[in-house]
Order: sequence, then structure tokens, then C-alpha cells
Amino acid sequence: MSRKTVLISGAGIAGPTLAFWLKRAGFEPTLIEHAPALRSGGYVIDFWGLGYDIAGRMGLANAISGTGYHIQELRIVDDRGRRITGFGTRAFGELAGGRYVTLARSELSRLLFAKVKDEVEVAFGNEIIGLEERAGGVQVEFKRGAGRRFDLVVGADGLHSGVRRLAFGPQHRFERPLGYAAAAFEARGYCPRDDDVYVMYANPGRMLGRFSLRGDRTLFLFVFTAGGDPLPGALDLQKAMLRERYGEGRWECPRILDELDRAQELYFDRVSQIRIGRWSRGRVALIGDAAFCVSLVAGQGTALTMISAYVLAGELAKANGRHEQAFAAYEALLRDYIGRKQQGAERYASFFAPKTKWSLWLRNLVISAFAIPGVARLSAGRQIADTLRLPGYPWPALAAPHT
Repeated sequence: MSRKTVLISGAGIAGPTLAFWLKRAGFEPTLIEHAPALRSGGYVIDFWGLGYDIAGRMGLANAISGTGYHIQELRIVDDRGRRITGFGTRAFGELAGGRYVTLARSELSRLLFAKVKDEVEVAFGNEIIGLEERAGGVQVEFKRGAGRRFDLVVGADGLHSGVRRLAFGPQHRFERPLGYAAAAFEARGYCPRDDDVYVMYANPGRMLGRFSLRGDRTLFLFVFTAGGDPLPGALDLQKAMLRERYGEGRWECPRILDELDRAQELYFDRVSQIRIGRWSRGRVALIGDAAFCVSLVAGQGTALTMISAYVLAGELAKANGRHEQAFAAYEALLRDYIGRKQQGAERYASFFAPKTKWSLWLRNLVISAFAIPGVARLSAGRQIADTLRLPGYPWPALAAPHT
């Protein structure tokens, strides 16, 4: 097989994972990222299952375990900060066979990028503005610099994928909002700290979570109901919206909003899924959130992103670069599996911010039941357990051990 060139848009989670496995299959991947550098901050993710397995095959298991956090408890508090309910998380770790960790999404991105940055061409601060499929390749136009031809192009650029827009159409055709928005930021020196405990406070339609990070940092996560109107894009307007939604909240809301006023970075987006009829068109394919975003609140989106990157690279290797065959096999293998995960995420979204007092009370009752031995295993086992088996692919021997 000739060393086919693959342009990958997005240097977050999906892009570096795909670049790693494509390189080992004999392809020449190039990463392009519109941001000027890797993103920092953001939110934390729960990472387990097949995504953890893939990270292990990349030699990252020890680094992820050491960088991540091993949460001991999810705790729900009232207006005065008193514990209403909660549960220990040991059962989840057992269900995942010990492969369960919480870590900042940006930290996982950094670890993945470090595996490929010296092996592949990388361009930050640039983006794709045009795609034209020609005989034997795709002519790509960039915002900065001359156009180039690639054998294949892959959109790994998230919920708001530019590649998907260029190759498949505008986002509104494929986006399914789940009725919520989310925001997250970090602050230094915040007290109190509850190490290895995720603390949640909620009123109908609004949740505020607090999680202690290393380096005297604290992460705050807001999840709240949102209608169909566009969300504000400017930082000051985003802060104003959060202050309006949480201004009457009790617990630590006033102090957290004061910290928000000083924040220079804020993750702010709608909680949505992407539902698209096909994940490829000609020589252009989509992976991760660009193809099938399950939503921020799904709990497994990052692992699914890595699975899609691994499978696409593997099918291209198996098909000796024949993209039509590889793209079809990639989708046939994952479509139903991802569909079930999306359906589960739709049901799970209301767990974070129940919209009525009744549903909030019921949510807390369910959480209380998780403290009963065996209930968490029974209730969450289907969501945590993987029903997919990763195929074996003809990878050359890896230089890094499976640690």
C-alpha cells in the first residue's frame, strides 16, 4: 500500500487518537486545529471501558491513572450544604474492571497529542475552508496558506464540526438539542475543598457541581435548562446568563458567581447530539462528536470518540487503504452500538438538572437507592458494561509497551 495522506481536522481527543493508529498502519496523517494551541480548562470526564483499553494499547494507562482522580463519592447537598443523599463510586470501578478514572478532558487531550506530535505534521491556528473531491483525492483550501491535495479527509472537530458543514451541510440539519446548556470554569484558592468527592447542588432546571482539582484548583460545572434560542457567544454575556440563572440560588452560589466574574476562560455550550444518516461521503469521513455526539452529559462520549478513531484507522488498514470498503465497515460495526449509547444519553440528561420539584425529588430518591448494596451494580451495569468487542487489526508491533 502506498503511504496515503490523511488530513485530520481537530487536535482534541479524536484527532490525535486517529493519527496515532493511522501512522502505525502506514498512512501519513496531518493534524490541523483552528485553535492556536491545545485547549486547557473545560470540564472533567469519567473515562472507562474500551476507551481505557485503547489508551492502554497506546501506552497511556499509567499516565492516565496518575493524572486522573479516583472519585470516592457523589454527594448531593441542600441550601445549607448539608448532605441530602449520595453514593460511593466503588461499584462503578468494579463494573469497569478497575478501569475507571475521572480526569480533565484537556489533560487526556494533552496526553494523546504528546504521542503523535513528533511523528505527524501538525498545524495550529488554521482551518479548512473548502473541500473539493477530485479524481484520486480531495483538494483542500485553508484559511491560511496554499491549498493541498490529500487522499482522505477526516472530520474529528467536534460538535460544531467545520468538515461536517462543508461536506454534509449546516449543523442545524443534524443537531438534536436535549433541552439543556452547560458551562464550566476553574478557580484557584477556593474553599471548601472536598477531595475525591463530586458535590452537586440543584434546583428545578439548574444544577451546580463542584470538584476539587490538584494545584489548589476547583472546577465548577453548571447544567441548566435551555430553550431553542441561540446561546450568547461573548464571554460577558455568557457570565450574565449564568448570573441570571443562578443568582437566586443558595448553598455556595453567590461565592461561585463571584469567582465566575474573575474567570478568563469559560466553557459554554448547548447540550446536544448529532444524528446524521451517514458518517462518510466520498473521501471524507467523520468520527467522534462530529459524527455522532452523544452529548456532554452522556458520561462516555470521550471513550466512544476514541473507539471510533481506532476502528476507522483499523478498517483502513484492513482494507489496504480502500476507503469505500473501510468507511462502510467502520459504520456497519459502530452504528447500532452508538445509537444505543445516544438513546441512553437522552434518558440520562435529566439526571443532572431535573426540571420540576417532583422529578428532582425522584432523582434524589434513585440516588439514595444506589447506596443499597447491589443496586448501583444492577442499575448502572448496562450503561457501564461494554457490549462491543474491539476487532483485531493488522497493526505493526508498537514501540511502546501496553502499560
